[in-house]
Amino acid sequence: MVGSGYIAWFEDIGLADREQVGGKGASLGELQRAGIAVPPGYVVRTAAFERFLASLEREAPVRALVGALAAEDLAAVTACSQALRRRIEQSELPEEVLTELSSAHARLLRETPARAVAVRSSATCEDALEASFAGLQDTYLWIKGAAQLAERLRSCWSSLYSVESISYRLQHRLPEERVAMAVVVQHMVDARTAGVMFTRSPTTGDRSVVTIEGAWGLGSAVVGGEVTPDRWVLGKITGEISAREISDKSLQHAPAGEGGVRAVAVGEERRRAPCLNDEELQQLRALARQIERHYGRAQDIEWAVERESGTILLLQSRPETVWSAREAAPIAKHEADPLMHLMSIFGSRQCR
Repeated sequence: MVGSGYIAWFEDIGLADREQVGGKGASLGELQRAGIAVPPGYVVRTAAFERFLASLEREAPVRALVGALAAEDLAAVTACSQALRRRIEQSELPEEVLTELSSAHARLLRETPARAVAVRSSATCEDALEASFAGLQDTYLWIKGAAQLAERLRSCWSSLYSVESISYRLQHRLPEERVAMAVVVQHMVDARTAGVMFTRSPTTGDRSVVTIEGAWGLGSAVVGGEVTPDRWVLGKITGEISAREISDKSLQHAPAGEGGVRAVAVGEERRRAPCLNDEELQQLRALARQIERHYGRAQDIEWAVERESGTILLLQSRPETVWSAREAAPIAKHEADPLMHLMSIFGSRQCR
């Protein structure tokens, strides 16, 4: 259970702490509790966001501005978004937040002070089964140093007020006072290969298979659609590989020297080579089964293979929403009077 203060470590949190650490943070804590290997890290709790927002609200409203917008008025939404993002990104962090952040970061990097981190948005309504909020907020990879960390923390907070995020909340009538942002900070994985996997087919909804997609380098190239990934379909129980699609992977994401990532060309000898071997595919399948059993529902999972050790690390697991939503939809409109259904059938026969 998450404690007091502005920082929560993965080992101390789980799904029950979503309101304090957001969907992504809660999921990473839950995975670690389940014995799944994840890159070490902590979460800047929503309490830090609320403290920061309170300091802004003393000068001018934030949530009330968003709440007063009309979803169909794109010009007003855009203007509000630009103004709020600028305010957030240019404002100083409260001293007590900065103090705790600096202390937590020193602890995370105690053994590897020069190590880069990933800074990932974790909104409180992200990855909820009833509203797929994932992907609307920002993630920053290969961040180095305290100054970059503080800057990207504010960038994550400001992404809660992007045009897309504001529009989503307005369209789904999500109350602004219930929306907050936590931020995940964790060791950056120097990935040889990375990608996603699904514990049911994303194209057919088949529950008996695991679909794995991957490419060379960091997973941001796959998630961002900049490269066509290799794709495999495996029997969830048997492990039989029923589909292999090896793509021409002409680029990969790699760390930039000053921080952040850049796209680089893949060597000719690797462009058409599979980015995973069969042993790694079976390891991923086993992890997919373990995670699905733990959560009790189909999952979309992000993973990475560490370059030096070959260790598979999990970066995120969220509930699958597309096929689950289709199955939850009623097949036919419920009639208040059950006899009305029979009457409509008889009536249609008489009109033939």
